[in-house]
Amino acid sequence: MKVRILGCGTSFGVPRIGNDWGQCDRAEPRNRRLRSSILLEGGGSRLLVDCGPDIREQLLQAQVATVEGVIITHDHADHCHGIDELRAISQTLGKPVPFYGRADVLERLRRRFGYIFKSASFYRAVGEAVEVGSELTFGGAQIRFVDQPHGGITSLGLRIDIGSRSLAYAIDFNELTDDMRTLYEGVDVWVSDCLSRRPHPTHTHLDAVLGWAEEMKVGQLYLSHLNNSMDYTTLVDELPSWAAPAHDGLEIEL
Repeated sequence: MKVRILGCGTSFGVPRIGNDWGQCDRAEPRNRRLRSSILLEGGGSRLLVDCGPDIREQLLQAQVATVEGVIITHDHADHCHGIDELRAISQTLGKPVPFYGRADVLERLRRRFGYIFKSASFYRAVGEAVEVGSELTFGGAQIRFVDQPHGGITSLGLRIDIGSRSLAYAIDFNELTDDMRTLYEGVDVWVSDCLSRRPHPTHTHLDAVLGWAEEMKVGQLYLSHLNNSMDYTTLVDELPSWAAPAHDGLEIEL
């Protein structure tokens, strides 16, 4: 299985509107970050995790014409407000795109984007809501889920196991719960939320993520959901050998 980082930026992206690069070197292309999303490819199938407002550009850059489904980690705008772009994928599939998520998240999406899930006259439904439980099978891999604290809500974290290899994707969380620790412990690759160096009420920060990764004996750590204070080269220079900042377009083979 291949995991592609489609975007590793915050809700603002990098640079922010106004060409605001913050502390990021604008001459370093890996500092340009679209909203956070990943693409799983395995067994001849593709699965998106989140579809933020940059998803059209992200799929064009990845040269991907279709996916077999989308996991929605939570319904914040930067993770689902590109949902309308999946009309083209639905047309290619010839059927609605499955949207996998928790029941409450799917219900809020149905209220917010009712036309996506209903057929009306000329237009067919674009998506089908599919509630997930503890796991999902995809492309020969087992995907297991855990609810993560994200301020006043929860987001969906996931662990992918295929053969003897494993990857966890934990985006948009601010605390590591016992259930998360149990699921992520010992993974070969951990792609983790890491907004900045400073603590934040809804996202985690650099020292916390590094400490948790060591405690859980993670093989390789990639930092994602990085804001414009997190310069790529600066991070590379200061991180231990088993950790690195993610960047848009990064591909991880499992």
